[in-house]
Amino acid sequence: MRAWQIERRRRTRQLIELGGLVVKAGIVELTNHDRAIIYGALLRIAAKLQSREGEHARDLWAAKGKEAFNAERHEEQDS
Repeated sequence: MRAWQIERRRRTRQLIELGGLVVKAGIVELTNHDRAIIYGALLRIAAKLQSREGEHARDLWAAKGKEAFNAERHEEQDS
C-alpha cells in the first residue's frame, strides 16, 4: 500500500472517530441535526481554547471526558 493511501485511511479513521464523539455526546439529537449549530459550537470551543482561560478549559474538559469514558467502561463491564 502506498504512503498516501495509508495516510488517507488514517485520516478517514480519525474523522469517523471524531464524528462518533459528536454523536455519543448527544450533540446531533440536541441540535436536531443542524450542522450550523454544531459548527458554531465547535468554533466557540476553539475560541475558548485560544483564550487566556484555554488551559483551564482544556484541563476541565479533559477531566470530564475521562470521567465519562470511565463511567461508560464500567457500565459495559457490568452488563
